[in-house]
Amino acid sequence: MIKVVAVHTAMALVEPLTKIFKEYLPEVKLNHIADDSLIQEVIANGEVTPAVRRRLLSHYVAAADAGADVVFNTCSSVGDVADYGNIYAPIPVFRIDYPMAVEAVNSAKRIGVISTLSTTLDPTRRLLERAAREAGKDVVLVDGLADGAFAAGQSGDSETHDRKIAEAAQRIADQVDMFVLAQGSMARMEQRLSELTGKPVLSSPVRGVQGLRKFLKID
Repeated sequence: MIKVVAVHTAMALVEPLTKIFKEYLPEVKLNHIADDSLIQEVIANGEVTPAVRRRLLSHYVAAADAGADVVFNTCSSVGDVADYGNIYAPIPVFRIDYPMAVEAVNSAKRIGVISTLSTTLDPTRRLLERAAREAGKDVVLVDGLADGAFAAGQSGDSETHDRKIAEAAQRIADQVDMFVLAQGSMARMEQRLSELTGKPVLSSPVRGVQGLRKFLKID
């Protein structure tokens, strides 16, 4: 049986991803490594620090030592480290947001990037730009930072979290043809934002798992 280890920098996606894997990849054995000190340090420093990079890479190696065939990296804020992990780690590191990025650049030219953390915007932009280069496309990216939404979500105030995300999308809706949600934890807003703005909205968890299924060549 193929073994996948999902590496998380927060707890939010552990349960949802377990359900998504059961639906779309029941053939694999899924385990999780969750270290929420990583995202806390990224937020506190406004960037991925060398210490975060070292710890995250050690988690990839630990996954391989545990018998994993592939790492499923679930945090977009550390996406650049995940890319390097494909060189450093002894097993492939698959980014949850890569299939979403590929679909976005092949579907729209003007793409709004919605995020609840400023630290997630640049890695997501770089991923979209890379996917566009690979596809031979030109894209225009517009940032939509939902400032304060992450803190609201962490404190349990889901109403404020969702409202700030909706406001961020509506602010830039007339500048874009499509939205991507930079963090997997925002996936539940996909349909609501589409209804509010009249624009397509993409999120990463289901698309990421479906993309992983293709990567693993499971028919």
